[in-house]
Amino acid sequence: MKNGAKLIVFHPSLQKQGLGIMPAASPRVLLLVFVSFFAFAFALSFFSGRDAVPPAGSGGGSSARPELPEPVFDALVHYATVNTTAVASRMSAAEVSAVAATLRRCGNACNVLVFGLTHETLLWRSLNHNGRTVFVDESAYKVSKVEERQPGIEAYDVQFTTKVSELYDLLEHAKEQLKKECRPVQNLLFSDCKLAINDLPNHIYDVAWDVILIDGPRGYLPSAPGRMSPIFTAGVLARSKPGGASKTHVFVHEIDREVERVTSERFLCRDNIVDSVDSLGHFVVGKLKPNDYKFCSKSESSSSSSSKPSMADQ
Repeated sequence: MKNGAKLIVFHPSLQKQGLGIMPAASPRVLLLVFVSFFAFAFALSFFSGRDAVPPAGSGGGSSARPELPEPVFDALVHYATVNTTAVASRMSAAEVSAVAATLRRCGNACNVLVFGLTHETLLWRSLNHNGRTVFVDESAYKVSKVEERQPGIEAYDVQFTTKVSELYDLLEHAKEQLKKECRPVQNLLFSDCKLAINDLPNHIYDVAWDVILIDGPRGYLPSAPGRMSPIFTAGVLARSKPGGASKTHVFVHEIDREVERVTSERFLCRDNIVDSVDSLGHFVVGKLKPNDYKFCSKSESSSSSSSKPSMADQ
């Protein structure tokens, strides 16, 4: 080289000799290390999370969906009951709270059967988010709409053949068939009782229902279906319960109306009523043995059938 300049090259092995000299790292190498680190961290968190929370339907039970925190539970009830007087068919705040209190005791993991798609539909499903909530309604259109807007909701439509104006004829039929088609312990899927709902999917009749809420179908006109069939069906499902707790909570909304009051007295029984809030009746109905043919005690049955009030207020 010119001017006597000398080129000095440091070999990496000089580091081992204590000289402490390191070659400069390439920017590309640093970028590769940086990206690799975060890719590894992401993969680790992804697989750990996937193992920690089983997917829905995998048999993970309640651990797959943690219990609804009490503040969230209370907030749902609170906001659902704001301005409840705007629509007459809506439940009052006290009525909603009564049903919610029973669902809370289940730990948000009840088997709940609800007759009627109403303003409170999404509330019941949310409060029972760890359990199973099934809705039954008279309108196929309403069922299809709620399924479209709420994917995953379980709802079925039923074509009711009863009418409010036929109340006492239907009660007489049930009395005549008490030991046959209208008995209190049976599989309703095979029942020919005029009050029985027997066209739901087969598996519905095998569920041990913890709570049954009757808030439909319509019952305010003589030509309306009325709630005789849901009340009778609830009485049979509770007494024929295949497993689970020995008692079933049955709520009847608008029990101050004639059809709801008379039918509830006949098939849910006054001895079983535990609370009445506004127009909501709360019954707790226990199982019966297959050879027991009485819905209520003898004194209750005779007193509830002794009078035939007018249907004018329907």
